[in-house]
Amino acid sequence: MPIYLDHAATTPMRGDVIAAYAQALAVVGNPASIHSQGQNAKRMLEEAREQVAASLGADSVEVTFTGGGTESVNLGIKGLFWAREGAGRRILVPEGEHHATMDAVEWLAKHEGALIEWIPIDGSGRIQLDALAAALDRFDDVALVTALLANNEVGTIQPIAEIVALAAAHGVPVHVDAIAAYGYLAVDFHALGAATLSVSAHKIGGPVGVGALLIARRATVVPLVHGGNQQRGRSGTQDVAGAVAFGFAAEQAVAGLAGAAGLAGLRDRLIAGVQAAVPSAILRGDPVDRLAGNVHFTFPGCEGDSLLFLLDVAGFSVSTGSACQAGVPEASHVLLSMGLSEPDARGALRMTLGHASTAEEVDALVAALPAAVASASRAGLAENSRFGG
Repeated sequence: MPIYLDHAATTPMRGDVIAAYAQALAVVGNPASIHSQGQNAKRMLEEAREQVAASLGADSVEVTFTGGGTESVNLGIKGLFWAREGAGRRILVPEGEHHATMDAVEWLAKHEGALIEWIPIDGSGRIQLDALAAALDRFDDVALVTALLANNEVGTIQPIAEIVALAAAHGVPVHVDAIAAYGYLAVDFHALGAATLSVSAHKIGGPVGVGALLIARRATVVPLVHGGNQQRGRSGTQDVAGAVAFGFAAEQAVAGLAGAAGLAGLRDRLIAGVQAAVPSAILRGDPVDRLAGNVHFTFPGCEGDSLLFLLDVAGFSVSTGSACQAGVPEASHVLLSMGLSEPDARGALRMTLGHASTAEEVDALVAALPAAVASASRAGLAENSRFGG
């Protein structure tokens, strides 16, 4: 059976979460109905909402369930932007954000007249706070700031408290994309002071197709979807079973944070193993302030996609962390924003650990890596030769 080291893409559901999900799927009743079966479904839904809220340091009224992380990001950004009509049309966005954020703000620029200011990140993938402060001082028409809590590719933890404080001094709300960080970092929504915060169930061992947007009591968002007003900022019949599984996974994720040091130790074992096995490999992202499960390297002279396929054949599921559109591999926009050249950025490999990862799996990957790198390097040389490089 392949060794799964791509938990940043999705984390497998535990058996007890699947059991809770299946049991909830058998429950009949629309939570908006007033008969007893409907009210039973509503009770299950609200209990799940309380579980998700508790896992994030929020109140249950601040939790709006969505159809996943992408919808949550879109509602958090677009909803705030529309609600801020008259306050400004400028959005401050760090470079290297997830495509859900990038595409959402670019859509607002194209269709809603938003003005986008890209804030640079440094060589470790961290936002340059002085550039953010300068932008907030320079513009008096900022509608919102949006930023990752931790970078989904290189794992660097962002200084969200400082970002929120800088924005608050100018009366500007902040949307936080906590999807990659959820389950790996303790998140306290009230302490952060953000207006909205996005999470997704399948990143913490819940089902795909369920997410949540936290909307602070003081904040207002304009809905993306209109209808029955079942939730703050979102209409539509609510997915009771998905919420129940999400709530169950959220409780487990919080309980698992106690073992974050152990996961970080496994991460460091993998980093040290890669560096010993392939001395030319370059660790990307902050070496200390990074997600406990994230390991990201670039391998000079290699194509990341070649490495991925070679490791897949060898029985390992990993990721390049880069986009691939229409069969054409593209260099990671995150790495390019960090200052890497396109050839260097194309040699990326992201290995991410989760609750079920073991030292034996890490050691097996390290043992398989040198042969894969050697083959990928030959493939890279052949490709360069074919194009006269």
